[in-house]
Amino acid sequence: MGDNVPEASASALIAVPALFGFMKGHSMLLDVSDSQLILVDYQARLMSALWEGPQALANAVRLAQAATRLQVPVWGTEQNPEKLGSNDPVLRALCRRTLPKMHFSAVADGLIDCLRPPARPVGGNARSLPKHLQKSAEAPAPERATLVVAGCEAHVCLMQTALELMEQELDVWVVTDACTSRTERNRDAAFDRLAGAGAELLTTEMVIFEWLRSAEHPAFREVQSLIK
Repeated sequence: MGDNVPEASASALIAVPALFGFMKGHSMLLDVSDSQLILVDYQARLMSALWEGPQALANAVRLAQAATRLQVPVWGTEQNPEKLGSNDPVLRALCRRTLPKMHFSAVADGLIDCLRPPARPVGGNARSLPKHLQKSAEAPAPERATLVVAGCEAHVCLMQTALELMEQELDVWVVTDACTSRTERNRDAAFDRLAGAGAELLTTEMVIFEWLRSAEHPAFREVQSLIK
């Protein structure tokens, strides 16, 4: 930065990252009570062909186990399961629901409906309401709007799902060490694009310890054992 930049302008530039975080409107740390976990396409027959696939799957399982113990909803997706098979059975058993899909983005095949609470009955004739009120009655926003996402392949199904979730004005946090692609370069390119779009990047241990927040949490020892 040149010597001619006014001091006030320099201060404003330094404040930009903090201002951006404020404008996004979410906490700088994960809130366990506002989180949902989405695990994209960990199909068993494909994992061995992916870069560090077994490690990514192991971290996904740890995330799902921690989420289950901390009452965070866990959702899975499977790409064209009739041809590509099911997700890893251990992971699948930890999901409340596994959504089959044909689009690369799970949003296009109904993921948002899984994330929302059940629609409440609307009194009177709902069709007589203005269209924007009908929509809000039929499709409530997720009560847990912080979405922790991981999956395969990072540069295709995971990335497209995450970007479309962000288009829905939801906070997306991508767990990098639980994501993979066939090549490391493709995986890392996905992380660059997601970060540039405003997704938060973090690791499995970061998620777990931010969900816990304290060594005095009642589930601390049980959850900590998952990563030892």
